[in-house]
Amino acid sequence: MTKHVNDTRRKVLMGSVATLTTGLFPAVAFAADSLKVGLIVPMSGPFASTGVQIEGAVKLYQQKYGNTVAGRKIEIILKDDGGLAPDVTKRLAQELVSRDKVDVLAGFGLTPLAFATAPVATQAKVPMIVMAAATSVIPQRSPYIVRTGFTLAQVTAPMAEWAKNNKIKSVITFVSDYGPGLDAEKVFVKRFTESGGKVLETLRTPLRNPDYAPFLQRVKDAKPEALFVFVPSGEGAAVLKQFTERGLADAGIRLICTGDVLDDDLMASIGTAATGVISSHHYSAAHPSPENKEYVSAFSKLNKGLRPNFHSVGAYDGMHLLYEALKKTKGESNGDKLLAAMKGLNWTSVRGPISIDPETRDIIQNVYIRKAEMVNGGMYNIEFDTVENFKDPGV
Repeated sequence: MTKHVNDTRRKVLMGSVATLTTGLFPAVAFAADSLKVGLIVPMSGPFASTGVQIEGAVKLYQQKYGNTVAGRKIEIILKDDGGLAPDVTKRLAQELVSRDKVDVLAGFGLTPLAFATAPVATQAKVPMIVMAAATSVIPQRSPYIVRTGFTLAQVTAPMAEWAKNNKIKSVITFVSDYGPGLDAEKVFVKRFTESGGKVLETLRTPLRNPDYAPFLQRVKDAKPEALFVFVPSGEGAAVLKQFTERGLADAGIRLICTGDVLDDDLMASIGTAATGVISSHHYSAAHPSPENKEYVSAFSKLNKGLRPNFHSVGAYDGMHLLYEALKKTKGESNGDKLLAAMKGLNWTSVRGPISIDPETRDIIQNVYIRKAEMVNGGMYNIEFDTVENFKDPGV
Protein backbone atom coordinates (compact mmCIF):
# COMPACT_ATOMS: atom_id res chain seq x y z
CA MET A 1 0.00 0.00 0.00
CA THR A 2 2.85 2.38 0.91
CA LYS A 3 4.65 1.58 -2.37
CA HIS A 4 1.46 2.31 -4.35
CA VAL A 5 1.00 5.70 -2.60
CA ASN A 6 4.63 6.63 -3.23
CA ASP A 7 4.37 5.64 -6.91
CA THR A 8 1.21 7.72 -7.28
CA ARG A 9 2.82 10.68 -5.54
CA ARG A 10 5.91 10.37 -7.80
CA LYS A 11 3.72 10.39 -10.92
CA VAL A 12 1.80 13.43 -9.70
CA LEU A 13 5.03 15.31 -8.92
CA MET A 14 6.60 14.36 -12.25
CA GLY A 15 3.45 15.51 -14.04
CA SER A 16 3.57 18.80 -12.19
CA VAL A 17 7.22 19.30 -13.10
CA ALA A 18 6.45 18.44 -16.73
CA THR A 19 3.60 20.93 -16.77
CA LEU A 20 5.77 23.61 -15.18
CA THR A 21 8.63 22.91 -17.61
CA THR A 22 6.29 23.06 -20.58
CA GLY A 23 5.07 26.42 -19.37
CA LEU A 24 8.65 27.69 -19.13
CA PHE A 25 9.87 26.51 -22.53
CA PRO A 26 8.01 29.10 -24.65
CA ALA A 27 9.46 31.96 -22.53
CA VAL A 28 12.99 30.56 -22.89
CA ALA A 29 12.53 30.05 -26.62
CA PHE A 30 11.12 33.56 -27.01
CA ALA A 31 14.11 35.09 -25.28
CA ALA A 32 16.44 33.28 -27.68
CA ASP A 33 14.46 34.08 -30.84
CA SER A 34 16.34 35.98 -33.51
CA LEU A 35 15.35 39.56 -34.21
CA LYS A 36 14.86 39.59 -37.96
CA VAL A 37 15.65 42.60 -40.12
CA GLY A 38 14.33 42.67 -43.68
CA LEU A 39 16.95 44.64 -45.63
CA ILE A 40 15.52 45.74 -49.00
CA VAL A 41 18.06 47.40 -51.31
CA PRO A 42 19.01 47.45 -55.01
CA MET A 43 21.74 44.85 -55.49
CA SER A 44 21.22 44.87 -59.27
CA GLY A 45 20.23 47.45 -61.86
CA PRO A 46 21.43 51.05 -62.27
CA PHE A 47 21.48 51.78 -58.53
CA ALA A 48 23.23 48.59 -57.43
CA SER A 49 26.10 50.61 -55.94
CA THR A 50 23.67 51.84 -53.27
CA GLY A 51 22.83 48.28 -52.24
CA VAL A 52 26.47 47.22 -52.23
CA GLN A 53 27.37 50.14 -49.96
CA ILE A 54 24.48 49.48 -47.56
CA GLU A 55 25.12 45.74 -47.34
CA GLY A 56 28.85 46.37 -46.79
CA ALA A 57 28.15 48.76 -43.92
CA VAL A 58 25.68 46.38 -42.25
CA LYS A 59 28.26 43.58 -42.40
CA LEU A 60 30.94 45.87 -40.98
CA TYR A 61 28.75 46.97 -38.08
CA GLN A 62 28.03 43.37 -37.12
CA GLN A 63 31.67 42.43 -37.54
CA LYS A 64 32.66 45.17 -35.09
CA TYR A 65 29.82 44.94 -32.58
CA GLY A 66 28.68 41.34 -32.96
CA ASN A 67 25.35 39.94 -34.11
CA THR A 68 23.80 39.69 -30.66
CA VAL A 69 22.43 42.55 -28.57
CA ALA A 70 20.36 42.44 -25.38
CA GLY A 71 20.22 38.67 -25.66
CA ARG A 72 18.79 38.73 -29.19
CA LYS A 73 20.63 37.54 -32.28
CA ILE A 74 20.21 40.00 -35.15
CA GLU A 75 19.39 38.14 -38.36
CA ILE A 76 19.65 40.10 -41.63
CA ILE A 77 17.42 38.92 -44.49
CA LEU A 78 18.71 40.65 -47.64
CA LYS A 79 16.34 41.25 -50.59
CA ASP A 80 17.25 42.78 -53.95
CA ASP A 81 14.45 44.99 -55.32
CA GLY A 82 16.33 46.18 -58.41
CA GLY A 83 15.85 49.80 -57.35
CA LEU A 84 13.26 50.84 -59.91
CA ALA A 85 9.87 49.19 -59.34
CA PRO A 86 7.87 50.27 -56.25
CA ASP A 87 5.48 47.33 -56.62
CA VAL A 88 8.41 44.92 -56.34
CA THR A 89 9.68 46.61 -53.17
CA LYS A 90 6.22 46.57 -51.63
CA ARG A 91 5.73 42.88 -52.46
CA LEU A 92 9.10 42.00 -50.90
CA ALA A 93 8.17 43.95 -47.75
CA GLN A 94 4.82 42.16 -47.51
CA GLU A 95 6.53 38.77 -47.84
CA LEU A 96 9.13 39.67 -45.23
CA VAL A 97 6.41 40.69 -42.77
CA SER A 98 3.91 37.90 -43.39
CA ARG A 99 6.15 34.96 -44.23
CA ASP A 100 9.51 35.70 -42.62
CA LYS A 101 8.01 37.50 -39.59
CA VAL A 102 10.61 40.27 -39.61
CA ASP A 103 10.68 42.67 -36.67
CA VAL A 104 12.20 45.57 -38.62
CA LEU A 105 12.26 46.71 -42.25
CA ALA A 106 15.32 48.64 -43.47
CA GLY A 107 17.18 49.93 -46.51
CA PHE A 108 15.20 51.66 -49.33
CA GLY A 109 17.43 53.10 -52.01
CA LEU A 110 15.02 55.54 -53.64
CA THR A 111 12.02 57.58 -52.52
CA PRO A 112 9.28 55.80 -54.57
CA LEU A 113 10.32 52.51 -52.98
CA ALA A 114 10.06 53.93 -49.46
CA PHE A 115 6.66 55.42 -50.30
CA ALA A 116 5.43 52.03 -51.53
CA THR A 117 6.54 50.26 -48.35
CA ALA A 118 5.22 52.77 -45.83
CA PRO A 119 1.67 51.30 -45.65
CA VAL A 120 3.14 47.84 -45.02
CA ALA A 121 5.10 49.13 -42.02
CA THR A 122 2.03 50.94 -40.68
CA GLN A 123 -0.28 47.95 -40.97
CA ALA A 124 2.23 45.53 -39.46
CA LYS A 125 3.38 48.04 -36.79
CA VAL A 126 6.98 47.31 -37.78
CA PRO A 127 9.70 49.98 -37.52
CA MET A 128 11.03 50.98 -40.94
CA ILE A 129 14.57 52.39 -40.96
CA VAL A 130 15.10 54.46 -44.12
CA MET A 131 18.84 54.42 -44.74
CA ALA A 132 19.04 56.10 -48.16
CA ALA A 133 15.85 57.58 -49.69
CA ALA A 134 15.91 61.35 -49.19
CA THR A 135 12.62 63.12 -49.93
CA SER A 136 11.61 65.30 -46.98
CA VAL A 137 8.09 63.90 -46.52
CA ILE A 138 9.06 60.23 -46.22
CA PRO A 139 8.62 59.98 -42.41
CA GLN A 140 5.14 61.49 -42.76
CA ARG A 141 4.03 58.48 -44.81
CA SER A 142 4.10 56.19 -41.76
CA PRO A 143 4.40 56.73 -37.99
CA TYR A 144 6.78 53.76 -37.98
CA ILE A 145 9.42 55.33 -40.25
CA VAL A 146 12.73 56.56 -38.82
CA ARG A 147 15.43 57.99 -41.10
CA THR A 148 19.20 57.63 -40.61
CA GLY A 149 20.34 58.92 -44.01
CA PHE A 150 19.57 62.53 -44.94
CA THR A 151 17.13 64.70 -46.87
CA LEU A 152 17.85 66.55 -50.10
CA ALA A 153 16.36 69.71 -48.64
CA GLN A 154 18.73 69.39 -45.69
CA VAL A 155 21.88 69.29 -47.83
CA THR A 156 20.64 71.70 -50.52
CA ALA A 157 19.77 74.72 -48.37
CA PRO A 158 23.42 75.27 -47.31
CA MET A 159 24.52 75.12 -50.95
CA ALA A 160 22.10 77.92 -51.87
CA GLU A 161 23.44 79.98 -48.97
CA TRP A 162 27.03 79.36 -50.06
CA ALA A 163 26.25 80.43 -53.65
CA LYS A 164 24.65 83.66 -52.39
CA ASN A 165 27.58 84.42 -50.09
CA ASN A 166 30.11 83.79 -52.87
CA LYS A 167 28.64 86.31 -55.29
CA ILE A 168 27.04 83.88 -57.73
CA LYS A 169 24.19 85.87 -59.23
CA SER A 170 22.66 83.63 -61.91
CA VAL A 171 22.05 79.88 -61.82
CA ILE A 172 20.29 77.14 -63.78
CA THR A 173 19.07 74.18 -61.72
CA PHE A 174 19.45 70.68 -63.17
CA VAL A 175 17.81 67.80 -61.27
CA SER A 176 16.49 64.27 -61.74
CA ASP A 177 12.72 64.34 -62.10
CA TYR A 178 11.52 62.54 -58.96
CA GLY A 179 10.93 63.35 -55.29
CA PRO A 180 14.43 64.22 -54.05
CA GLY A 181 15.26 66.15 -57.22
CA LEU A 182 12.09 68.20 -56.93
CA ASP A 183 12.90 68.90 -53.27
CA ALA A 184 16.41 70.04 -54.21
CA GLU A 185 15.05 72.29 -56.97
CA LYS A 186 12.39 73.92 -54.78
CA VAL A 187 14.72 74.55 -51.85
CA PHE A 188 17.56 75.90 -53.97
CA VAL A 189 15.30 78.19 -56.00
CA LYS A 190 13.54 79.52 -52.90
CA ARG A 191 16.69 80.21 -50.89
CA PHE A 192 18.71 81.56 -53.80
CA THR A 193 16.05 83.92 -55.15
CA GLU A 194 15.14 85.20 -51.68
CA SER A 195 18.74 86.37 -51.35
CA GLY A 196 18.57 88.26 -54.66
CA GLY A 197 19.92 85.59 -57.00
CA LYS A 198 18.34 84.83 -60.36
CA VAL A 199 17.36 81.33 -61.56
CA LEU A 200 17.39 81.46 -65.36
CA GLU A 201 15.79 78.05 -65.89
CA THR A 202 14.85 74.86 -64.04
CA LEU A 203 15.73 71.68 -65.95
CA ARG A 204 14.50 68.19 -65.02
CA THR A 205 15.96 65.01 -66.51
CA PRO A 206 14.33 61.56 -66.58
CA LEU A 207 15.27 59.20 -63.76
CA ARG A 208 15.44 56.21 -66.11
CA ASN A 209 17.97 56.11 -68.96
CA PRO A 210 18.76 59.83 -68.90
CA ASP A 211 20.62 61.53 -71.75
CA TYR A 212 22.16 64.63 -70.23
CA ALA A 213 23.71 66.06 -73.40
CA PRO A 214 20.75 68.11 -74.73
CA PHE A 215 20.10 69.60 -71.29
CA LEU A 216 23.73 70.59 -70.86
CA GLN A 217 23.74 72.21 -74.28
CA ARG A 218 20.81 74.38 -73.19
CA VAL A 219 22.78 75.38 -70.11
CA LYS A 220 25.81 76.33 -72.21
CA ASP A 221 23.65 78.43 -74.51
CA ALA A 222 21.98 80.25 -71.57
CA LYS A 223 25.38 81.16 -70.02
CA PRO A 224 24.55 81.20 -66.28
CA GLU A 225 27.32 81.88 -63.79
CA ALA A 226 26.71 78.45 -62.25
CA LEU A 227 24.82 75.20 -62.76
CA PHE A 228 23.31 73.62 -59.65
CA VAL A 229 22.99 69.83 -60.04
CA PHE A 230 21.31 66.97 -58.25
CA VAL A 231 21.31 63.43 -59.66
CA PRO A 232 21.06 60.25 -57.59
CA SER A 233 24.09 58.28 -56.45
CA GLY A 234 25.63 56.48 -59.43
CA GLU A 235 24.85 59.13 -62.04
CA GLY A 236 27.45 61.75 -61.16
CA ALA A 237 30.21 60.38 -63.37
CA ALA A 238 28.05 60.73 -66.49
CA VAL A 239 27.11 64.31 -65.62
CA LEU A 240 30.70 65.38 -64.95
CA LYS A 241 31.93 63.66 -68.10
CA GLN A 242 29.39 65.39 -70.33
CA PHE A 243 29.78 68.72 -68.50
CA THR A 244 33.46 68.62 -69.43
CA GLU A 245 32.98 67.29 -72.96
CA ARG A 246 30.38 69.96 -73.75
CA GLY A 247 32.83 72.66 -72.72
CA LEU A 248 30.72 74.22 -69.95
CA ALA A 249 33.71 74.68 -67.65
CA ASP A 250 35.70 76.26 -70.47
CA ALA A 251 32.76 78.61 -71.04
CA GLY A 252 33.15 79.87 -67.47
CA ILE A 253 30.12 78.06 -66.00
CA ARG A 254 30.74 76.79 -62.47
CA LEU A 255 29.28 73.49 -61.33
CA ILE A 256 27.88 73.40 -57.80
CA CYS A 257 25.95 70.42 -56.48
CA THR A 258 24.80 68.19 -53.67
CA GLY A 259 27.17 65.45 -52.60
CA ASP A 260 25.20 62.75 -54.44
CA VAL A 261 26.85 63.96 -57.66
CA LEU A 262 30.35 63.55 -56.21
CA ASP A 263 29.65 60.21 -54.56
CA ASP A 264 32.80 58.92 -52.82
CA ASP A 265 32.19 55.57 -54.49
CA LEU A 266 32.56 57.26 -57.91
CA MET A 267 35.38 59.75 -57.32
CA ALA A 268 38.00 57.46 -58.85
CA SER A 269 35.99 57.10 -62.07
CA ILE A 270 35.10 60.82 -62.18
CA GLY A 271 38.76 61.71 -61.77
CA THR A 272 40.13 65.20 -62.40
CA ALA A 273 36.85 66.36 -63.99
CA ALA A 274 35.67 66.94 -60.40
CA THR A 275 38.56 69.26 -59.51
CA GLY A 276 37.35 72.40 -57.80
CA VAL A 277 33.65 71.46 -57.78
CA ILE A 278 31.92 72.76 -54.65
CA SER A 279 29.30 70.52 -53.04
CA SER A 280 27.27 70.31 -49.86
CA HIS A 281 26.62 67.07 -48.03
CA HIS A 282 26.51 65.32 -44.68
CA TYR A 283 29.41 62.91 -45.25
CA SER A 284 32.74 62.65 -47.00
CA ALA A 285 35.19 59.77 -46.83
CA ALA A 286 37.74 62.52 -46.13
CA HIS A 287 35.93 63.67 -42.97
CA PRO A 288 38.88 64.17 -40.59
CA SER A 289 37.52 62.61 -37.37
CA PRO A 290 39.31 59.59 -35.83
CA GLU A 291 36.03 57.65 -35.93
CA ASN A 292 35.78 58.15 -39.68
CA LYS A 293 39.40 57.32 -40.39
CA GLU A 294 38.90 54.00 -38.62
CA TYR A 295 35.62 53.44 -40.47
CA VAL A 296 37.06 54.10 -43.93
CA SER A 297 39.97 51.74 -43.28
CA ALA A 298 37.77 48.93 -41.90
CA PHE A 299 35.14 49.31 -44.64
CA SER A 300 37.78 49.16 -47.36
CA LYS A 301 39.37 46.04 -45.87
CA LEU A 302 36.04 44.23 -45.59
CA ASN A 303 34.76 45.27 -49.02
CA LYS A 304 37.67 44.62 -51.38
CA GLY A 305 39.10 48.12 -51.34
CA LEU A 306 35.77 49.92 -51.82
CA ARG A 307 35.63 53.49 -50.51
CA PRO A 308 32.56 54.03 -48.28
CA ASN A 309 29.99 56.61 -49.35
CA PHE A 310 27.10 58.44 -47.71
CA HIS A 311 24.68 55.54 -48.22
CA SER A 312 27.02 53.25 -46.30
CA VAL A 313 26.95 55.68 -43.38
CA GLY A 314 23.14 55.79 -43.45
CA ALA A 315 23.19 52.01 -43.09
CA TYR A 316 25.92 51.91 -40.44
CA ASP A 317 24.01 54.39 -38.30
CA GLY A 318 20.76 52.56 -39.01
CA MET A 319 22.27 49.47 -37.40
CA HIS A 320 23.51 51.55 -34.47
CA LEU A 321 20.02 52.97 -34.01
CA LEU A 322 18.55 49.47 -33.89
CA TYR A 323 21.16 48.12 -31.49
CA GLU A 324 20.84 51.04 -29.08
CA ALA A 325 17.03 50.91 -29.16
CA LEU A 326 17.09 47.19 -28.44
CA LYS A 327 19.35 47.81 -25.47
CA LYS A 328 16.81 50.31 -24.13
CA THR A 329 13.93 47.83 -24.52
CA LYS A 330 16.06 45.07 -22.94
CA GLY A 331 15.58 42.86 -25.97
CA GLU A 332 11.87 43.48 -26.44
CA SER A 333 11.11 43.77 -30.17
CA ASN A 334 7.54 45.05 -30.00
CA GLY A 335 7.31 47.62 -32.79
CA ASP A 336 5.88 50.45 -30.70
CA LYS A 337 8.43 49.94 -27.93
CA LEU A 338 11.33 49.83 -30.38
CA LEU A 339 10.09 52.96 -32.12
CA ALA A 340 9.74 54.83 -28.83
CA ALA A 341 13.29 53.82 -27.90
CA MET A 342 14.63 55.16 -31.20
CA LYS A 343 13.15 58.64 -30.80
CA GLY A 344 15.61 61.16 -29.41
CA LEU A 345 18.67 58.90 -29.57
CA ASN A 346 21.91 60.76 -30.24
CA TRP A 347 25.50 59.67 -30.77
CA THR A 348 28.79 60.50 -32.44
CA SER A 349 28.64 58.99 -35.91
CA VAL A 350 31.54 58.60 -38.30
CA ARG A 351 30.00 61.63 -40.08
CA GLY A 352 29.88 63.75 -36.89
CA PRO A 353 27.25 64.30 -34.17
CA ILE A 354 23.73 63.13 -35.08
CA SER A 355 20.38 62.67 -33.37
CA ILE A 356 16.88 61.45 -34.18
CA ASP A 357 14.31 64.21 -33.79
CA PRO A 358 11.69 62.75 -31.38
CA GLU A 359 8.91 64.70 -33.09
CA THR A 360 9.64 64.08 -36.78
CA ARG A 361 11.68 60.85 -36.51
CA ASP A 362 14.10 62.46 -38.96
CA ILE A 363 17.83 62.96 -38.62
CA ILE A 364 19.55 66.10 -37.32
CA GLN A 365 23.18 66.40 -38.41
CA ASN A 366 26.01 68.59 -39.65
CA VAL A 367 26.08 69.61 -43.31
CA TYR A 368 29.52 70.28 -44.79
CA ILE A 369 30.60 72.49 -47.69
CA ARG A 370 33.35 70.66 -49.59
CA LYS A 371 35.76 71.19 -52.50
CA ALA A 372 36.88 68.33 -54.72
CA GLU A 373 40.67 68.05 -54.60
CA MET A 374 43.44 65.58 -55.40
CA VAL A 375 44.88 64.23 -52.13
CA ASN A 376 47.59 61.56 -52.02
CA GLY A 377 46.81 60.46 -55.55
CA GLY A 378 43.02 60.26 -55.12
CA MET A 379 40.09 62.64 -55.62
CA TYR A 380 38.31 63.53 -52.37
CA ASN A 381 35.67 65.98 -51.18
CA ILE A 382 37.55 68.13 -48.67
CA GLU A 383 35.34 69.85 -46.10
CA PHE A 384 36.03 73.54 -45.46
CA ASP A 385 32.87 74.81 -43.77
CA THR A 386 30.16 73.35 -41.50
CA VAL A 387 26.50 74.07 -40.81
CA GLU A 388 26.03 72.44 -37.42
CA ASN A 389 23.07 70.37 -36.19
CA PHE A 390 20.93 71.19 -39.21
CA LYS A 391 17.35 69.92 -39.34
CA ASP A 392 15.46 69.12 -42.50
CA PRO A 393 14.05 72.53 -43.51
CA GLY A 394 11.25 70.98 -45.58
CA VAL A 395 10.21 72.38 -48.95
